[in-house]
Amino acid sequence: MLDGVKVYELKKFPDERGFFTELLRRDWKDLLGDEWIVQANLSYSYPGVIRAWHRHLRGQIDYFIVLKGAMKICAYDEKIKKMDEIVASEHKLQVVRIPGHYYHGTKTLGNEPSLTLYFVTRLYSYDNPDEERKLWNDPAIIDPKTGSPYDWEKPPHK
Repeated sequence: MLDGVKVYELKKFPDERGFFTELLRRDWKDLLGDEWIVQANLSYSYPGVIRAWHRHLRGQIDYFIVLKGAMKICAYDEKIKKMDEIVASEHKLQVVRIPGHYYHGTKTLGNEPSLTLYFVTRLYSYDNPDEERKLWNDPAIIDPKTGSPYDWEKPPHK
């Protein structure tokens, strides 16, 4: 994994009514360290939607939890040309931590929309957003497995 990218398995407590799970706790130091959340966001994406690429250069860290559907979450370090690809879904609840200095993006997988709750460590500034963007198909983002530009549409079996 890229330095600082983490996947934290969430515990489900099922019973005859359904289940309960804790999404974030301040005492989860192995995930959060001394960071804390200042804003929560909800993102709904239709099947196949790609939201990429952007990064935050003022220290923001994002914590993604896919509540419905499935999503590929990627983080890319342009300096060393390495990438993490994480598939998160409603069937295996996880918190995916992405340090904002990595370019990152998502793609909704399968035939169902995705619903993602994500938390950030810096407030969004409407007047001065902390976002540096690249196109979703920017040829400068290199797939370390192929050495070619990253292809969000590439089938997983090829």
